[in-house]
Amino acid sequence: MSNALPLYAPQFAPQTITINPICQEIRKENFADKVTFYAPGLKQYSTGEYKDHSVTEFVSISVTGENCALDCEHCKSKSLHGMLDLMNFNGSMYDMCDRLAEKGTKGVLISGGSDIHGQVPLLKHIPDLIRARKDLGLAIRVHPGLPDEETCAGLAEVDVDGVMLDIIGDQETITEIYHLDKTPQDYEDVLERLHRYKLPAIPHIILGHYYGKMLGEWAALEMIKKYPPKTMVLVILMPLQGTGMVVEKLPSLDEIGSFFELSRKSLPQTPIILGCARPMGPMKLEIDKMALDAGLNGLAYPADGMVEYAREQGVDPNFINACCGVNW
Repeated sequence: MSNALPLYAPQFAPQTITINPICQEIRKENFADKVTFYAPGLKQYSTGEYKDHSVTEFVSISVTGENCALDCEHCKSKSLHGMLDLMNFNGSMYDMCDRLAEKGTKGVLISGGSDIHGQVPLLKHIPDLIRARKDLGLAIRVHPGLPDEETCAGLAEVDVDGVMLDIIGDQETITEIYHLDKTPQDYEDVLERLHRYKLPAIPHIILGHYYGKMLGEWAALEMIKKYPPKTMVLVILMPLQGTGMVVEKLPSLDEIGSFFELSRKSLPQTPIILGCARPMGPMKLEIDKMALDAGLNGLAYPADGMVEYAREQGVDPNFINACCGVNW
């Protein structure tokens, strides 16, 4: 493999483990024989197997533009690039949603940077989101960070389609990567809060979050098991050029495959999806195959060849131009 490959297409050792076939049996026992591939509008997406992507069908909006108080090591606000900037829009959240709906948008992800407490400032937009949900019929997903009681109550009024948040089970990762004065218990408390308000939680676990090492991922999975979510999303550290997350090693294929397998066994009745973030290049192809081998229910931005690979496994593939788990 060429040494010229950039960080996001890293070198990797071949997979040596075999995913336990029981994972496929678990999927068959609890779900229909289909896999859903997701392609939200964060970027243009096209492969030899799929060319009907729409960047307007599901749109991401940042309530803080490109601003974030945390300056996390793995992101440096770069995840906000490419989102619609509400701060520089001449109108309200409802006005922006209304304009999008006129152009054919069916759903939105309301995101943004966090304050120093790890919360995305969504509260003042709750009335507009309630109106957008009722009047425009938009599917509404949110990135709230670590929502407090008032935010959870507001999101319940919105009738959101999903609450997407990272769950961190390691103190070093919270302190050194997120720069947050929080603990793993604070993350578990948020899961409890979402459960109490009957909000459809969609927790994410980032494999290799601590500079490519897996530290708190198993603890995060244990937390999530206590409050079975609507959907769980697994992603893998994808070093972004220009961030502080310059790593020489990412989780190995064996570590990733083992965690996929453990997740499937731990949450047999919960849809599990491989999310947007993961290393690119040849490693992505191997990761995507393992996800299907482990009986995961969907993949975001699948590598070319996954449609055929799914069919070879006897599952029916379909595409949705939206975030993980959105169904329309």
